[in-house]
Amino acid sequence: QVQVVESGGGSVQPGESLRLACACSGIRISRYLMGWYRQAPGNERELVATITSGGATNYASSVKGRFTISRDNAKDTVSLQMNSLKPEDTAVYYCYANLWVNVVWGQGTQVTVSS
Repeated sequence: QVQVVESGGGSVQPGESLRLACACSGIRISRYLMGWYRQAPGNERELVATITSGGATNYASSVKGRFTISRDNAKDTVSLQMNSLKPEDTAVYYCYANLWVNVVWGQGTQVTVSS
């Protein structure tokens, strides 16, 4: 059974940083597209960042230059380094694995940015 588990969320002040981690089990992620989405209250889930099996990255315009996605295929983990956080980054962040025939989502981790 494939599982995706996020960690690293929390409450920070504007301008601070957080690093989210996504641990995958039941698969070897090296061949798959991995990514992060987020969902704020009252909003639809939106793309934050993706990383291909070859390491190519894509970011939402709202986080480009502040967030960095990376992967460690040997450990089957994906990370999201979030710098210069803003109140509008407040959301539940979800990691996902695109396994070609289906997508597996984690349960999410809350990120709150507030002064």
